[in-house]
Amino acid sequence: MVENTDTTQAARPDERLRALDRLTGTWKVTGGAEGTVTYRWMEGGFFLIQDVELEQYGQRVTGLEVIGRERPFGAERPSEDIRSRFYDSQGNTFDYVYEPDGDTLTIWAGEKGSPAYFRGTFEADGDSLTGAWVYPGGGGYDSVMTRIR
Repeated sequence: MVENTDTTQAARPDERLRALDRLTGTWKVTGGAEGTVTYRWMEGGFFLIQDVELEQYGQRVTGLEVIGRERPFGAERPSEDIRSRFYDSQGNTFDYVYEPDGDTLTIWAGEKGSPAYFRGTFEADGDSLTGAWVYPGGGGYDSVMTRIR
């Protein structure tokens, strides 16, 4: 019996998803939201988990975000886009699309190309990400993340 290596080979996270590895660790967030976020890989390396503890607009927000490629039941391949869903302590769920491109990270609110997004640039040392959230009609804010662990 000859095995088909295409179907028996273990799946591995792809290069674009692994580009988010530079987020792993704990970061101090300043700007329009203040606090800390921690990124860690789920076993297997297919999903990056973000734990959030922030204060924004005078309210404390804690939450959990799961970032990776969607692969619904029965799908042969994962999604083209790196998607996430954020769950917060106030009962909200928010969907995003992550788009790493070299030292630039864009996080689209909802769908890729949305008028609401974050765009930031990693500094050369990789220990800070500086950017801004942009909202249609204004109301966005600057955001800086600095690695503390």
